[in-house]
Amino acid sequence: MSLYFTMKCSTQKTTGGIATKSKLLQGPQWITIPVRQLNLAQKISETHVSQDNWAEKHWKTISLNYCKAPFFNDYKTRFETFYSGIKTSSLSEINRSAIELINSILGIKTKLSNSLDYQMIEGKNERLIDLVLKAGGNYYLSGPSAKEYIREDLFREAGIEVGWMEYGGYPEYPQSFPPFTHAVSVIDLIFQTGPSALNYFERK
Repeated sequence: MSLYFTMKCSTQKTTGGIATKSKLLQGPQWITIPVRQLNLAQKISETHVSQDNWAEKHWKTISLNYCKAPFFNDYKTRFETFYSGIKTSSLSEINRSAIELINSILGIKTKLSNSLDYQMIEGKNERLIDLVLKAGGNYYLSGPSAKEYIREDLFREAGIEVGWMEYGGYPEYPQSFPPFTHAVSVIDLIFQTGPSALNYFERK
């Protein structure tokens, strides 16, 4: 079985900023990438960062709060190089680079592609079905919020099984600044558990 991850940059819409939640000394906090939003229908592929120094601010916040984490020094250079090496204002390109970095650290070999690599058709369900088929897939994993519009019957007719991501039930791991908090960035898991990170991807 092969795995394929496609970034839907040509269809997803943005809000005023893109954020990730990290476990900081003051508790869980959102670290955001400020973006320019020209209209409510703006796609991720059309979205650009609105501040030049956002990466510097991100890395400063992360390094100050994780510098005493058990595996911070093991991965510090890779994350610092990532943040200092960002030369684009394109949110799509930044997202892809971040995913590639995390996959490399965790040893994830899933093939990545961009929805912009394909000719897209109209219709929410039809577009997703067509995209899965063009990527050679027969299984679509979606976040639970999409249950409002995804028609599983259409996917079944096309020979595609739909799975729903569940975010609960994952084991706790040693974490700075207790008590333990779920639903934070994978960066927290990497700095706290290092090479054992993948062991915490399996739900109980």
